[in-house]
Amino acid sequence: MAERILFDNDTGIDDALALVYLLSQDQVDLVSIASTPGNVSAEQVARNNLALLQLCGRPRVPVAIGADGPLEIPLVTTPETHGPQGLGYAELPAPGQAPQTGAVDRWVEAARRNPGELTALITAPLTNFALALRQEPRLPELLKRTVIMGGSYFYQGNTTPTAEWNTHVDPHAAAEVFAAFEGQPEERLPIVCALEMTERIELQPGHVERLAREAGCAEPELVWPEDPEGTRSTASVPLVRALSDALRFYFEFHRRYDQGYIAHVHDVFAAAVAAGTVDYRTRTATVHVETRPGPLVGTTVADYRGLWGRKPNAKIVCWNDPPAVFDEMVGSIAALARRQA
Repeated sequence: MAERILFDNDTGIDDALALVYLLSQDQVDLVSIASTPGNVSAEQVARNNLALLQLCGRPRVPVAIGADGPLEIPLVTTPETHGPQGLGYAELPAPGQAPQTGAVDRWVEAARRNPGELTALITAPLTNFALALRQEPRLPELLKRTVIMGGSYFYQGNTTPTAEWNTHVDPHAAAEVFAAFEGQPEERLPIVCALEMTERIELQPGHVERLAREAGCAEPELVWPEDPEGTRSTASVPLVRALSDALRFYFEFHRRYDQGYIAHVHDVFAAAVAAGTVDYRTRTATVHVETRPGPLVGTTVADYRGLWGRKPNAKIVCWNDPPAVFDEMVGSIAALARRQA
């Protein structure tokens, strides 16, 4: 049976890899994509999504823009992490169509028309999803599942010492989303892929080399880590070339911040959870998001023991299998790349 997914992203290099992964899955029906401001502006997110859909031969997947900024605070983007356009060094042809508007309305309408059939996957700040919940408070019941990449629990943040990027960009939206799920039956609680699990999905140059080989590239076609910053891939397979150029920028960012020549591809894991293609375990918890200005804004705290006396509002992933995730991702994207070559 097809997994029908509503995808909300802020593309972004790891969002791009997640999108390509979903497009490589025959059993995934990508119903629509909502473009949320985060890594880059909402307009640039939409352009990136449309360009990737075009590259992967799926230009008919609807892409829409919702909010143009967080609910209550100014938007902060990350050109140092993802590049000024959000896709690192990758240069994709301009998409042949413009994005639609009204992402929030489209999500609500889709959920109402297809109760119990759609999985919501959000790898961006939760702005659009919070607005959708304001419009339709029954979304937790209407959706089949909800998968969120965001937060960090008993783990160092990647934006401040305590806060993860997506939650820090729009903490008020995150707080509204978790509040909307509080008290729902366990099977309806959002599956939360937080930093302690997603930073285990540590992409290395060897994974890109393997992707290139399995996609049919000859060994000399790729540029490798010892090359100077900014060097472009020479891969003959277009999808491999685009992903290699995007990921090279991401590798360089992580190295610049003393994390090694690696890339944390957070959103790929969340996409695989939504697609139902990887194993994981969760713990039920009540999540609080700090929204007050100050050094702890965007911090997420999980009460696993019911000490607050509140009902659970999340299932936080507590175990995953990184080698299995990379086997799944590399093999699936390589097969798509071969078909598109």
